[in-house]
Amino acid sequence: MQFKDREDVEEWLEPLDYEAFWEETAPFVLALEPRASCDAQIASGSIDRMTVLAVLKGMARLELVERFQLPIRDDRPWRTYH
Repeated sequence: MQFKDREDVEEWLEPLDYEAFWEETAPFVLALEPRASCDAQIASGSIDRMTVLAVLKGMARLELVERFQLPIRDDRPWRTYH
């Protein structure tokens, strides 16, 4: 996966469900809470799966943006016409 900017990371992470998140992020070897720990927290009922997934996605986004030093997407046209 190649990311050009921060929004690429967000757009990639956004549709992933819990299972897909772990599969898709595995090649990046992110410094996240181990899956077994997350699964145990969900199983114990102390936190729901969607909350865990939201936190994991946020942490993954931050790490990838920092690792690859990704800029904010510049949607402005490179040339203006007057």
